[in-house]
Amino acid sequence: MSDLEHRIKDDLEPILALEDPRERISVYHDMPYAIFPYDPGEEFALRKQLTLLDTRLTQRGKRVKRVSLAACLDEAMRSQRPMEDWFDAEREQGTMSVIETVHSVLSEYSPLVDLVAARMPDDPDPLRDLVFIQRTGALFPVYRTFSLLEQLKGRILVPTILFYPGASDGAAGLRFMGVLDAEHNYRPKIFW
Repeated sequence: MSDLEHRIKDDLEPILALEDPRERISVYHDMPYAIFPYDPGEEFALRKQLTLLDTRLTQRGKRVKRVSLAACLDEAMRSQRPMEDWFDAEREQGTMSVIETVHSVLSEYSPLVDLVAARMPDDPDPLRDLVFIQRTGALFPVYRTFSLLEQLKGRILVPTILFYPGASDGAAGLRFMGVLDAEHNYRPKIFW
């Protein structure tokens, strides 16, 4: 069993399977979410393990909703212009200019927090519903999840796990994709 599989089956799943996992996920009542970091090179293994976890939890009566940040990014970018135009802009203006523009789209014009909140379960039941926020690496390097988690405070009502491709940096620091400077102010629980 890989370390990733072990962490999901032995550390995360028992908590998510509880009748009410909120207290074990977060000490903050308005932030019922946690972070599950993993090595970015294990993206495809993680997706497989999440599908298996989803099945096991569903068999126990949980309703699992999976929110893809890649799909949110795609929706936000297409809301501003066709995808082909983004590639043309990168060739004409350069990568850094497009990164800044996409960050502005996700922050101001088609806010990522609104796209994620819109994908939360209808009629949420915190004792039954679970949310997996995945495909986080799609945001690299245009948007960091620290601001997303802070903005989701009070907008998520059910136990939610953000699957975070990155590396640890100290007791509560995370480096997005193992590359960017670490954020050390994460308040949600981190499943090391």
